[in-house]
Amino acid sequence: MTQNEAVKQVIEKLGGLATLGQINQNIFAIKECQWKTKTPFASIRRIVRQTSGIYRVKPGLYALEEYRSKLEANGIIEETASNKDSEDVQNFNHSYYQSILLSIGNMKRYDTFVPNQDKNRLFCNETLGNISSIEVLPPYSYDNFVRRSSTIDVVWLNARKMPHSFFEVEHSTDIQNSLLKFNDLIDFNVRMFIVASDSRIKEFRNKMSYTAFTDLRTQKRVEFLDYDSIIKQYEYLARMQNIHVI
Repeated sequence: MTQNEAVKQVIEKLGGLATLGQINQNIFAIKECQWKTKTPFASIRRIVRQTSGIYRVKPGLYALEEYRSKLEANGIIEETASNKDSEDVQNFNHSYYQSILLSIGNMKRYDTFVPNQDKNRLFCNETLGNISSIEVLPPYSYDNFVRRSSTIDVVWLNARKMPHSFFEVEHSTDIQNSLLKFNDLIDFNVRMFIVASDSRIKEFRNKMSYTAFTDLRTQKRVEFLDYDSIIKQYEYLARMQNIHVI
């Protein structure tokens, strides 16, 4: 079996749609294919970009052409310059980056949580509720704080069941609303991130300059993470799953 065929087989087994990280995690289970190279992951990246019959849905996510119609019927549409602002693409983008953040948290051994209203959103053939490791946030504080944090797009919790990181994915919605949530939870020792396209960094900085967010700004409580950055981190961690660390 050729390397191209092996990559296609992995994508097909995952339902015709797979992240580069998922391909990296599953490719070596195909024993009929040999990877006689010191840089197999670079070869896989080249294959998904250049092989006929594979197309890029969005950064880090690839699909088989024969599954295109089925995927599009489920709202998984190839992102282009002309459709990137459409409702279908925006909805899928939000779920996609939530799933990436959940997966990173799982690989880092954190408990991961997604809000109730997002649990049934689909990513590939899984719901976000299945990717997250817990269904309900533990009662780590007063009810009003737990309720407020349970609306955050992705939450990581440490081994003591305390929030470790809050992530708000802002594909098209107002960043200010997320900053208001973070401001309400400022007294907790937790990392806070706005996750968005790098084209929104200027908007983020502008909103952070508001007087209402003085404490968030002066205490440097909120960081901006662009999509490319989290995709690279996800792919790196996925590759590491195949390496025995001593």
